Amino acid sequence: MKIMRFFILLPFMFFLESISAQQLFIEQALFTNGTEGYVCFRIPAIIKADNGNLLAFAEGRKQNCGDFGNVDIVYKISKDHGASWSQLKLVVDQQELQAGNPGPVVVESSDGTSRIFLFYNTGIASEHETREGNGLREVMFITSDDHGFSWSKPTNITAQVNRPNRPDLNPNYAYKEDWRSYAVTPGHALQLKKGKYKGRILVPANHSAGQPLDQFDEYRAHAFYSDDGGQSFQLSDDVNIESSNEAIAVELSDGRVMMNVRHQSGRERERLVAISEDGGESWVESYFDSVLVSPVCQASILAYESDCEIDFILFSNPESQSKRERMTVKVSLDDGKTWPVKRLVRNGESAYSDLVQQGDGFIGLLYEQGNNGSIHYAQFNVDWLFGATTSSYALLDCR
Repeated sequence: MKIMRFFILLPFMFFLESISAQQLFIEQALFTNGTEGYVCFRIPAIIKADNGNLLAFAEGRKQNCGDFGNVDIVYKISKDHGASWSQLKLVVDQQELQAGNPGPVVVESSDGTSRIFLFYNTGIASEHETREGNGLREVMFITSDDHGFSWSKPTNITAQVNRPNRPDLNPNYAYKEDWRSYAVTPGHALQLKKGKYKGRILVPANHSAGQPLDQFDEYRAHAFYSDDGGQSFQLSDDVNIESSNEAIAVELSDGRVMMNVRHQSGRERERLVAISEDGGESWVESYFDSVLVSPVCQASILAYESDCEIDFILFSNPESQSKRERMTVKVSLDDGKTWPVKRLVRNGESAYSDLVQQGDGFIGLLYEQGNNGSIHYAQFNVDWLFGATTSSYALLDCR
């Protein structure tokens, strides 16, 4: 089925490219620095609720664009596939301290209902001070049973999924592992949909441990997961490569989990990939993907579910080995073994991003226009994504 869509363009929306009647790309500024009570917005994450609404999250930074300080988690809702958005909504406020790294996920229950989980971190010191042992990063979540219009009180799961050694702050935080810095995702988390681990909530994360080393080598990516709908959580093994940092994951066609990871030291200018055969509990393989070049930066990955037997994987990041620039979306038709299709979204400064599959056949990309730029929302259809790559696109002729 051919995907067709028409827009009434509002003043703040514009076409970047329209190659043909089928190839559509539209972009708009969604979180603009210096507006709505915040100096800066960073760290995007986006999901589609079961009712079709899009929920776009970000950190709202009150003082500057720095990571630590008075930082809230804010969001906007779209009821029309991203054409228009609600006013800014405040969802987590730690007063003068930090709340960040939003990691949302829609969790479906066996009875057909759904619940949105929003995982996040709180912090009492900068990342540098925390790595030195003078801070604490706690892990929290809130939930919504009405597609994001209202939220529960926070649940603290730090003792289940983190290993801090700060008994002076909480007697339950007396772990010899001495994890210090800690970050959920950022970007969306996921619920597994296939095989033995169907229904599992899986949240990629990373931590630092012990005395800091040069080049951030004490960082390790890991995940945590729940098999009882968020009542309890377990830790996965660490990815066994030093300096593995911010992580995001995707379920492959055979039910394996692929985690895509930032390499913090910068020695490798490629994305680190880790593969799990047990639903994210352990990692049987890890390697650097030479096609997924990257500066030291976060990225996003998502499984696109089509009407065909053949689905595909989307990947977004700044495609540069030296700078946060050239926001690019790539496509794999073979579970991440190769990436034959790519499209440039923005040539200039670009940083963090998150991908979502809209309910109207379009793909959404919520991304930063640089570390100190605003957060934009780009929408494009599959025809635009594949463009002239007809040899790959022909595989999807069951549309």
